[in-house]
Amino acid sequence: MSYIDIGKENSTSLHLYYEDHGSGQPVVLIHGYPLSSASWEKQVPALLNAGYRVIAYDRRGFGKSSQPTSGYNYDTFAEDLHKVISQLKLKDFVLVGFSMGGGEVARYIGKYGSKDVSKAVIIGGVPPYLLKTKDNPEGVDGSVFEGIQKAVALDRYAFFTDFFKNFYNTDVLMGKRVSEQAVQASWNVACISSAIASVACVPTWHEDFRGDLAKVDVPTLVIHGDSDRIVPFSAAGQRTSKLVKGAELVSIQGGPHNVAWTHSEEVNRALLQFLAKSASGKQIRPKEEAVA
Repeated sequence: MSYIDIGKENSTSLHLYYEDHGSGQPVVLIHGYPLSSASWEKQVPALLNAGYRVIAYDRRGFGKSSQPTSGYNYDTFAEDLHKVISQLKLKDFVLVGFSMGGGEVARYIGKYGSKDVSKAVIIGGVPPYLLKTKDNPEGVDGSVFEGIQKAVALDRYAFFTDFFKNFYNTDVLMGKRVSEQAVQASWNVACISSAIASVACVPTWHEDFRGDLAKVDVPTLVIHGDSDRIVPFSAAGQRTSKLVKGAELVSIQGGPHNVAWTHSEEVNRALLQFLAKSASGKQIRPKEEAVA
């Protein structure tokens, strides 16, 4: 297994687990809460078949990465991503973030700029700003996030069970676009995450990324399910696409939060078509046959 060192906590070395496959232009995949890089299994083959190099890593506290007691904030998440990029010496790379991972994409560019970043993709992302405030009336009331944090702290296993029902809209899509086994697999991955990270990440969902999005100056694709019950389309994806100059928006009809799984064909098609475009907007090579 491959790891990237990200520092130390007392006597313990901290590292991020990652996988690096294929060759060609690098595409960095950043997963959502409370999953791991394994959640990209429907995108990795499509990207590899289309000729890309695919790097996917586990966020601190999740998957096979270290589980420190601190660092669960977007400045640190962006630093971790920067260490992945630096240690792998990536150039001309694409950032693809799902849910919380969309925040990493925004904060990385907001903090480090777009040097060597070719394109950005945000799928069901938490930007631009989910918290309801006087200058952000479209957001969600803070009591909702407080309730979630209390529920995770009380019994995260029970919370995950209910969470994944809305993560996949199982009342509508179970047996059609997602199986009981796939939902169970997600629950299993969630349960091996750090108990501290599970709680500490909740407040990061309403980080203000509006300033970061204003600095995004690379071609950007926003994909969001119009039936997302976790991160509402109108409060997130729709607004993000308007805040990033020239961003493309793909709304997945009937799509829940994790459209990358339930609507993988639609997501992969949009993703590959976007990646295949040159700066002028023209397709630089055919990719339809690579859609999984």
